[in-house]
Amino acid sequence: MRHRLSPLTRRRLAAFRRNRRGFWSLWVFLAVFLVTLLAEFIANDRPIAVDYDGKLYFPVVRDYPEVTFGGDFLTYADYRDPYIAQKIAEHGWALWPPVRFGYRTISYERLRPHPAPPSAENWLGTDDQGRDVLARLIYGLRLSILFGLALTAVSSVIGVAVGAVQGYFGGKLDLVGQRLLEVWGGLPQLLILIIVASVIAPGFWTLLLVLTLFAWTGLVGVVRAEFLRARNFDYVRAAKALGMSDGRVMVRHVLPNAMVATLTFLPFILNSSIVALTALDFLGLGLPPGSASLGDLLRQGKENLQAPWLGLTGFVVVAALLSLLVFVGEAVRDAFDPRKTNA
Repeated sequence: MRHRLSPLTRRRLAAFRRNRRGFWSLWVFLAVFLVTLLAEFIANDRPIAVDYDGKLYFPVVRDYPEVTFGGDFLTYADYRDPYIAQKIAEHGWALWPPVRFGYRTISYERLRPHPAPPSAENWLGTDDQGRDVLARLIYGLRLSILFGLALTAVSSVIGVAVGAVQGYFGGKLDLVGQRLLEVWGGLPQLLILIIVASVIAPGFWTLLLVLTLFAWTGLVGVVRAEFLRARNFDYVRAAKALGMSDGRVMVRHVLPNAMVATLTFLPFILNSSIVALTALDFLGLGLPPGSASLGDLLRQGKENLQAPWLGLTGFVVVAALLSLLVFVGEAVRDAFDPRKTNA
């Protein structure tokens, strides 16, 4: 694989590895993301596998009625019910995740009022509704990272396309586009979100759509400047003289140069996307009530000052996640810095 990489790509990878803080931050971030993708197998109120009378079941991926495990009803089994747990223990075994709580599971066994402090059962305590903080943290991290990646991808595609068209063609199109961007950027984003939240129930896709309306403008200026600079280069003029269409010239010759600056900004755009969702959830304008999110954990910490583990957990996790992305962004910036790749 290595011999297929160009010398420039190898120098950029070497520059990225030399930034040890950013290099290891990337691996830590990927490890955290992988763990959150397996959230159902780490924190769940259902067993991963159940052996009952010699037959194997997988409640983590499929619902089973209570009668399957010796119960009396056709409703879905509650595996935390002592009666069902006893039936399974008598006729087989159950393999549980490390954390026996889902992000909506309420801990009724705690004798202390909620929010309850950390214990052997609830490693990071419970929130004011009796839900396990660690389980909500794992699911909230997954949701925040996936939302940030989706928002970064969609907004980057739109921003790169608009910036490329403006920069390549220039003239009146560029002038009108810049004025429209100035007007669009001056719209009150928070006010629009409040109006949308009052009209329709906010959700993952609704928030993604509304935030995309404003997030795509961040890359337009960078890509536009690169296209303005490169459109008069000799190789671009030669390609056009040979009859190559404007679209092919933009994609094959100019876009690769513009993507250098775009890739440098991507970790920081991902960072701001996660912050946007966290802030909206903290203000109560984000995901529906009951959803696992980092912003909801921070809001509960603010509303329950007598339970410092809520605020501290949310602050430490958000600060660590954003710091990792900033360090990765610095390493990517170093990798595309000509002064360091030519060293």
